Amino acid sequence: MHSRELTFTGIAERLPAYPYAGLARAARLAAFVCLTAASAQLAVRLPFTPVPVTMQTLFVVLAGVTLGARDGFYAMLAYVAIGFAGAPVFAEFGGGPHVLLGPTGGYLVAFPAAALVAGYVSSGLGGDRVAILAASLCGMALVLLGGASYLALISGLSFTRTASLAILPFVAGELVKACLAAGLAGARGASRRDIV
Repeated sequence: MHSRELTFTGIAERLPAYPYAGLARAARLAAFVCLTAASAQLAVRLPFTPVPVTMQTLFVVLAGVTLGARDGFYAMLAYVAIGFAGAPVFAEFGGGPHVLLGPTGGYLVAFPAAALVAGYVSSGLGGDRVAILAASLCGMALVLLGGASYLALISGLSFTRTASLAILPFVAGELVKACLAAGLAGARGASRRDIV
């Protein structure tokens, strides 16, 4: 009787406090994959650059600051992998390896690292609105640098010339999106603290 109670207690201690924690985590990751895919379709083409303006980077950095660095990385890795496999989740319903080998490939490949960096910077600085703003800017800068570097590589242009096509047209928009990320994630954090 006593040994049976000890065995049951030992098993119970190993069970998670919330039995659906794994399912909830998977749902959060899937939600950010879907949000990033949906935001990719809000694409505006500019006449002087092969790279469209989208809302993707907003959800890339939000994945890092709300899910955490690790899960943000996993969510964006899943997004890129699904697109690589052919699902039409990239801008203008694109998908497949040719998209990653094209002019926007460097941006897309940088998404997991950007979410990772945004998550680490946000948590390292305390997770308030200023920290989220700084984290968002770091993540978005990484995406822009990755995109410009790869575009320079495949086009044969100098990095300086490529920056005028792949970074400068997007700076103002990225600043706005970083402020949006700080407002959205900061408001979420404040509401959670109020509930607690």
